[in-house]
Amino acid sequence: MITIYHNNRCTKSRCALDELEKSGKDFEVVYYLETPPNKSELQSIIQKLGIKPLGLIRKGEKVFTENYKGKILTDEEWIDAMVAHPILIERPIIISGDKAVIARPTEKIKEILG
Repeated sequence: MITIYHNNRCTKSRCALDELEKSGKDFEVVYYLETPPNKSELQSIIQKLGIKPLGLIRKGEKVFTENYKGKILTDEEWIDAMVAHPILIERPIIISGDKAVIARPTEKIKEILG
């Protein structure tokens, strides 16, 4: 099953959702601002992405600039920040099995769809 962590207000996220719909494959949509991933889910996503937690942070968000800009945090502290403020999570994230991509640019979905 394919999962997309989606924010409908985001153009890139809407484009990714459109690509998934065109693919004809079954997928699940997680509106992560309404149903945020918990700490263990985020750890799993980060592991599947093969990145450090800081790589999943949206550094242009107001929450980031007001609370975290210029700070050096541990991986666990960055994950805690995303749990506390899901708006910090980069989007869209597409997951299939043990693989995941941040679909920026949208073409990165092809890594999941094959």
